[in-house]
Amino acid sequence: MISIPDKAKHFLVLVIKLFIVGGAFYFIYQQLVSNEKLEWDKFLLIFNKNQSVFGILFILYFSVVNRFLEILKWQNLAQVVRKISLFEATKQVLAALTAGLFTPNGIGEYAGKAFYFEKKETKKIVFLNLICNGIQMVLTILFGIFGLLYFNVLHPVMTTKNIGLLFLGVLILIVILFSVKRITIKGYSIEKLLHKINEIPKSIHRKNIVLGICRYLVFSHQYYFLFVAFDVDLPYLTLMAAITSVYFLASSLPTFQFLDFAVKGSVSLFFFGLLGVNEWIVIFISTLMWFLNVVIPVVIGSYFVLNFKTVKA
Repeated sequence: MISIPDKAKHFLVLVIKLFIVGGAFYFIYQQLVSNEKLEWDKFLLIFNKNQSVFGILFILYFSVVNRFLEILKWQNLAQVVRKISLFEATKQVLAALTAGLFTPNGIGEYAGKAFYFEKKETKKIVFLNLICNGIQMVLTILFGIFGLLYFNVLHPVMTTKNIGLLFLGVLILIVILFSVKRITIKGYSIEKLLHKINEIPKSIHRKNIVLGICRYLVFSHQYYFLFVAFDVDLPYLTLMAAITSVYFLASSLPTFQFLDFAVKGSVSLFFFGLLGVNEWIVIFISTLMWFLNVVIPVVIGSYFVLNFKTVKA
């Protein structure tokens, strides 16, 4: 094995740090400045009309709580390996978010958290991060299916036949997964995965689920209140059905974190277009959600990336 001198290692780590942070800020700048669909004049007109310090703090509060719940989720799961402080969990979550900004489906986030632990714990950390994100995905699917069905009653986007085929497909998939759970591929199987999940104390799973539900309710209602702030006058259940449908369908599409708002924005245009909401409002709200829940945490996370120190094995 080739040995790399310490000075070369430090230089390589510095280059990687600068690449991650520089890349993050470049992509953020490109999306905010180069997006021709963001009509700032209209935004400023509504902002000046409805401007309120309380209203701004109210919306920002949702972003803080959203990320705080994610930090609590990670702190809760990380204790399987070792207990970490709230500050340590904050540092790991925000740094990992920055590292995963321009990787497909935030894959870099898994490596970002693993770097804060000993090398021998890497597989466990990746697995725990999978559990952390997995529960959020399951909740997004569950809320999304109910939201989509309700929305479909108001504005048919799927025929009864397609809905039946969707549920049949899900049922067949579940049957297949449990039928082949003993089949091993490269040492991995569904049965082993379920066994590893069951090894984690139930109290940790319960807390993870509760925090996941709270987080989903927080960011979905932040979306809702932004529409209210932009004078969109629609019934609560109708708006929430559209929002849960957008998250459900957008989350099923492979994408990069820095393009997340673009994907959600395009899906949002379809659903909210059926509700008669102006296109520019939909795009602006999708961008604001991305800015509040991704850009701001990434800016803070950049500090932790630049000050990151590797853990000795």
